[in-house]
Amino acid sequence: MPTHVLAEAHGDEAGALLAFLEAQRGGLRRAVLGLTDAAAARRPSASELSLSGLVKHVAQTEQTWIETAQERPHSIQRTPETWHLSFQLEGDESLAEMLAFWDKVARRTEDFIRSLPSLNDTFPLPEAPWFPPQARQSMRWLLLHLIEETARHAGHADILRESLDGKTAFALVDEERTARQG
Repeated sequence: MPTHVLAEAHGDEAGALLAFLEAQRGGLRRAVLGLTDAAAARRPSASELSLSGLVKHVAQTEQTWIETAQERPHSIQRTPETWHLSFQLEGDESLAEMLAFWDKVARRTEDFIRSLPSLNDTFPLPEAPWFPPQARQSMRWLLLHLIEETARHAGHADILRESLDGKTAFALVDEERTARQG
């Protein structure tokens, strides 16, 4: 990513991991900078992915993982038949609304992680063919997984944005910096 993640306070492992997660979120947010809903919904590659769909997917996935770690029911239920809906805006959903939703999810994630006594605390993984039976993972694993998930899709977003209008991640970092200063 073309940004630098500031060092955490000495010994603040949770802060360091949250900072790296936020840096990856920033990459995906920058990929939609200045786009209309119509442009963000375009699928400029052989993939079915769109930028607005990626924003929705990453926001909903982060929320689902935090709810899993909190051992709470999921706010959004997906089945194999509805999984594709996590990758596309539906009805009157807008990119701005998805970004605002994701901001709320990010705040809840940080609040939850900061409330933990230790990143060594564990939670049960959901039953799925790709997880070992009755597996538990640490909150550290959760943060690393969210960084991995978000970074993977931020990379997809870089390709989609460059395919839409030629803007690269570096150009978008400059554009964002200029907008903040202006």
